[in-house]
Amino acid sequence: MSALSPSATALQARFGRAVLRSEVSCGDTIVYVIREAAHDVLAWLKDDPSQLFNYLTDITAVEYRDRERPLEVVYQLWSLGRKAALRIKIELIRERPLDVATVTDLWKGADWMEREVWDMFGVKFAGHPDLRRILMWENYSEGHPLRKDFPLRGRFSRAEQTRRALSDDLEKHYSMEELSVAEAAPYLSKEMQARLAPERGR
Repeated sequence: MSALSPSATALQARFGRAVLRSEVSCGDTIVYVIREAAHDVLAWLKDDPSQLFNYLTDITAVEYRDRERPLEVVYQLWSLGRKAALRIKIELIRERPLDVATVTDLWKGADWMEREVWDMFGVKFAGHPDLRRILMWENYSEGHPLRKDFPLRGRFSRAEQTRRALSDDLEKHYSMEELSVAEAAPYLSKEMQARLAPERGR
């Protein structure tokens, strides 16, 4: 069994009761932190000279079948200079609002990761600059597909799903910037048009 990362001990010393517990699973150190301290903890891990976890590998969420267990938001961190990994977990009680502070101000790459967690699990990231669905369409009304209470075939019948899809105005799901790019397509150079054109024969 691998030893606990020194970063877990450093976090406990720095943040005290905000760190709930630490453990090693499959060789990876996991540190559980209270929601209210999540942003401060992650900022310290990114910027402190002794840590420098400057690469956010992933943000995801986990919901267990056991209703007694909380839903977890998971941050996978990597220190490029030290070649060290660390996993931070935030436990969210299902009966309460599922929200946590955004980390887009720390890592720009968190933008789409947080949108995916919102889309699939319904976790809101307070302060996110553009928290909207990224995989499902914006007015998708069946809920969050990776939640355990989500029906296998969706909440609506296939006929209703088809009706909604066919009656929808697709343009309203794009930003003005995206629509402007689409309108400008005919005025792009021939070379650029060829690069953007769908591949033939697929």
